[in-house]
Amino acid sequence: MELPKNRSILSTNAEDKIGAQIVDAALKVHRQLGPGLLESAYQACLAFELRKRGLRVEVEADQPVFYEGIKVEVGYRIDMLVDGCVIIENKAVEKVLPIHEAQLLTYLKLRNCHIGFLINWNVQLIKDGIKRMAL
Repeated sequence: MELPKNRSILSTNAEDKIGAQIVDAALKVHRQLGPGLLESAYQACLAFELRKRGLRVEVEADQPVFYEGIKVEVGYRIDMLVDGCVIIENKAVEKVLPIHEAQLLTYLKLRNCHIGFLINWNVQLIKDGIKRMAL
């Protein structure tokens, strides 16, 4: 993945701590539920688990596009925005495709966030379904 010239792959200490909580919470949720459910079930349980840990979680956060300085509402929604700085895209698919990764990278750019997680819940071991991405 090539990064834009004005971005750093280094995250802040706060983002790293949030990321660690996200991974730990995802492990807990997947251990309880296993694979095979709809994305919405995992998303609701993960949001609950993260809120229990004191994190602020927005679910289905609106994401407008700005074009020539004008805010354009086009119906984009970020699955989860944690503490206003880390994005989570949830999937329950057989295989993560490049378009899923592109979606997360685009949301990171539009929201001006640096760290995101693409979580595919439809795996036997959740460690195989978590991908951390950075801009």
